[in-house]
Amino acid sequence: MNKPLIVIFTAIVLDAVGIGLIFPILPTLLEDVTHADNVATYIGIMAALYATMQFIFAPVLGSLSDKIGRRPVLLISLAGAAINYLFLAFAPSLWMLLLGRAIAGLSSANVSVATAYITDISPEDKRARRFGLFNAMFGVGFIIGPILGGLLGDYWVRLPFIAAAILNGFNLLLAFFVLPESRTPSGGKIDFAALDPLRPLRWVFSMKAVLPIVFIFFVFSATGEAYGTSWALWGNDAFGWNGLWIGLSLGAYGVCQALAQAFLPGPAVKLLGERGAILTGILCACVGLTVMAFATESWMIFAIMPIFALGGIGVPTLQSLATRQVDETLQGQFQGVLASALSLASIIGPLFFSSVYFVVRQQWPGAIWLSVVAIYAISIPLVLSLRFKQLKAEPVAA
Repeated sequence: MNKPLIVIFTAIVLDAVGIGLIFPILPTLLEDVTHADNVATYIGIMAALYATMQFIFAPVLGSLSDKIGRRPVLLISLAGAAINYLFLAFAPSLWMLLLGRAIAGLSSANVSVATAYITDISPEDKRARRFGLFNAMFGVGFIIGPILGGLLGDYWVRLPFIAAAILNGFNLLLAFFVLPESRTPSGGKIDFAALDPLRPLRWVFSMKAVLPIVFIFFVFSATGEAYGTSWALWGNDAFGWNGLWIGLSLGAYGVCQALAQAFLPGPAVKLLGERGAILTGILCACVGLTVMAFATESWMIFAIMPIFALGGIGVPTLQSLATRQVDETLQGQFQGVLASALSLASIIGPLFFSSVYFVVRQQWPGAIWLSVVAIYAISIPLVLSLRFKQLKAEPVAA
């Protein structure tokens, strides 16, 4: 693997660590700051605020990276992430925590730039595999993040943020000294009208061929928000888990997801086809969620993890398919649009799932996972309607 890919994947791991480490400690942190017993609403608000900043800034950073280059945008966002975690480590009040999560959402919008960077340096027939590794890096981050958050958080609830700040600082130095620019910037004046986050969405609505793909991404992202919003509360309510056990359960999921997305997307596409790989992923996710909904013992959750993690095998295929729908010169803008659509789902998802969990918590906490199955079902007709273009193979040297 070349050095630029190592730096990009490291940045993605640290983004996932930052997202994952807060899951086990967020209920305790909010109870400590707000002195409230029921913090589900605050969890939903913080997650929605984080996603709102991603929604606003993902297309901005994507467009800026087309104009001035991927490298400077990535460096600025990595620096912002390191500073933000230090800010969160010492924030004494709720409004400062909210401000910190807003800054975190802004800096994490670099995912669209990282995706465009991989597109720049990857031929089409290698993108599915590299996007599989890209998503596997999120799995690695979710191994490290929740376990680190649960372990350090049980010692001191602010300590995970200090650890994340140090890790992001090291990655900033690595990127500064190692990461080259991936493309020649288009240059010219920056179009400040592009700062309107709805403008890229209007652009994508003019391209009817990509609308189903964008909406499937939207649905997948919305379902993913259920875990960040409800997992820690559900684990405590259903099984009496503490921070460490919440972290270990999320870490176990991360291990299975990393292995599945690193090694299975390519073989799954060859065996099942692109459509079959996506539908198989949806089916596996729904099976895992149904078992979680009815589980009565902790071991059942760990036993179902391998099947549950297979739910992600169709995502790299969908990402590769998406990159083939627009011209190479618009990849940064298009990836920004995708990230913006995902962030829009991540605004709605936490508010929706925190409200659902508030309703079902007393009678049946596991019912939250059946609501996720219902959302997944919406995407199935869209997957069945997708049209797939053939891959362009990389030219073979004489």
